[in-house]
Amino acid sequence: MYDRSVEHRSVEDTHDERDNQYEEDNQLKNRNSPSHEIETRIKEMNEWRGEMLARIRMLIQQADPDVVEEVKWRKPSNSMAGVPVWSHAGIICTGETYKSVVKMTFAKGASLPDTSGLFNSSLEGNTRRAIDVHEGDKVNEKALNGAGLIIVRHRR
Repeated sequence: MYDRSVEHRSVEDTHDERDNQYEEDNQLKNRNSPSHEIETRIKEMNEWRGEMLARIRMLIQQADPDVVEEVKWRKPSNSMAGVPVWSHAGIICTGETYKSVVKMTFAKGASLPDTSGLFNSSLEGNTRRAIDVHEGDKVNEKALNGAGLIIVRHRR
């Protein structure tokens, strides 16, 4: 005798459930990705520092569409949030946010020609150079894009 109380599922229903689970798994992975963490941080700042970090991020991605986003150096001093890092065959730069400044530190910045005066911080070191951006500052996007491209080409 046929038991009508037993739910019979079609092959299509099983595939739909599997597809839904796959989609949920991908959404969870994306929420835990460094890119999503950086995006969330930008949105949570909700003021000039977030806007500047988003702008810098966009310029880096334009300079190198194959750039890899990471979050490194999680420690109590940054509330365990870590530091956004953009890499391609090595670190290109980091994007740190402080109370009054957004700082981009280029790992090999000292090896770059700086005819436009782009770098304004960490000038005394032999390896790194940084750009401190304060509220209201304009970023020399052409020079910044060029610096990113030079570092990427140097690493290839």
